[in-house]
Formats: sequence, structure tokens, C-alpha cells
Amino acid sequence: MQNLILLDGQKFHITIKRLCHQLIENHNDFSNSVILGIQPRGVFLADRIASELQSILPQAKINNGNLDITFFRDDFRRREVLVPNRTKIDFIIEGKKVILVDDVLWTGRTIRSAMDAMLAFGRPEKVELLVLVDRRFSRHLPIEPDYIGIQVDTINSQKVIVSWKEAEKEDKVELVSENNS
Repeated sequence: MQNLILLDGQKFHITIKRLCHQLIENHNDFSNSVILGIQPRGVFLADRIASELQSILPQAKINNGNLDITFFRDDFRRREVLVPNRTKIDFIIEGKKVILVDDVLWTGRTIRSAMDAMLAFGRPEKVELLVLVDRRFSRHLPIEPDYIGIQVDTINSQKVIVSWKEAEKEDKVELVSENNS
């Protein structure tokens, strides 16, 4: 196996700051916008984004929630072990601009499931997608992010692994390739 570090340390932090400033350009004070982190791994990014936005805009109320998509997945009946996560949305999304947040965008199926799950909480005015890593050229569905930390061209045998300080004790994005020698 070969590992290539795509993002870590200061670059990781700068990438999150850049994403926040892009969000501020489009959402101003967030009075009509909410952030939804997709369980399980998108929640780490959503929390980090919300925290950074709050430090940049101390007067703003940043609504940040967690969205579980377990029972909305198109493969959920094929999985033997289902471990649902917790949805936490303590605000109204009806008529709001929703920013869906996930760590890695690959086939687009997770995002489609998240959109289905989100509709159980109301009809948003607009939905945008923010991802830390966009794995291009591997979509199964026509879904593209509005905000991208980094783009990576990968093949199916490669994996993108995002490590979070909150879970794995470090912030890092790695590309893991099978060694074919």
C-alpha cells in the first residue's frame, strides 16, 4: 500500500478557513442559512466550519445540525449491520438555504440520501453542498459540490481517508493506493 498525504497541518486549517470565507460571501450573516453535517464523518467538518464561522462572525447565529441518512441509503437493505446515528436538527429548515456538509464526495449516493432525509424536516429554499474532498470522475449520480476543499482525481481502487483531530487525534487527508508490484 502506498499513502500520499494530500492535506495536513496548516494547509488543512487554511482550507477550512477558505471554505468559511466562501460561505460568508454567499450567506452574509447566516440569518437565512443553516448547516447540516451528514453523519457520520461530515459532522466533524460541519462542526469545524460552524466554529470557525462563529469566530469570524461573533454576532451571527450559526445554526448547525447533524443529519442521519442510514435509512435513506439505496443500499441499506443490502447491509448486514446497520448502525444508525443521531439526527440533531433543533431549528427550522423550511424556506432556508441549507448547506449540506460531508468530508468526501465520491459517487454522489450519500448526498442523494441526505437530500431525501433532509426533506423530512421541511422544504428548503436552496440546497448547497460543501465537501472537504471532491473525488472527481467517479460519480454515479449527477451531483457536484458548490464548495470544495480539494479536488482529487482517483481510480476506484484508491481510497481517500480523512482523519479528524476529534476522532483520530490529527487532521489529515490521505490517498491510499494498493501497491500492484
